[in-house]
Amino acid sequence: MIHVYLAGPDVFHPDAVALGRRKKAICEEFGLTGVYPLDNDLPLDGLSPHDQGMTIYRANIALMDGCDAAIANMTPFRGPSCDAGTAFEIGYMRALGRPVFAYSNVAAAFTERSAGLDGYAVERFDMTDNLMLDGAVADSGSQPITGDAADPFTDLSVFRRCVEALRDALAR
Repeated sequence: MIHVYLAGPDVFHPDAVALGRRKKAICEEFGLTGVYPLDNDLPLDGLSPHDQGMTIYRANIALMDGCDAAIANMTPFRGPSCDAGTAFEIGYMRALGRPVFAYSNVAAAFTERSAGLDGYAVERFDMTDNLMLDGAVADSGSQPITGDAADPFTDLSVFRRCVEALRDALAR
């Protein structure tokens, strides 16, 4: 069975565990095994906040190392771009040579979401997010799948399309 790391800010959602279960169930429908960062049962009690963070980081690296591919939730989070941790995970998986497919529940391009925010130049490449992120997905044989969802952090219809696209690509 193909193991797919499910990257994204979903882990910060108030109902993160249930959301992860829903995503893993969708993966299973398509013959894939979803691996969710909160699958780790980590001993964090008694650790300093910094050591807790490092424990989570190392556990997530181990999860990614054990996966064959990743699906990244690039829905803008806490700003006009995707979650910073998700961006790292996209790069990490590509550095391992593994395919990364991605989706966003916001269809507007990065240029539209970030124009005029701080007076700096804005990438005008008609991409979902930063060119390095879209490029990593493109080099995996896909492009970020987008759609506008009423609730961008719980609607899984675009995620479902992404899982199907990954399954189809892996079958080729």
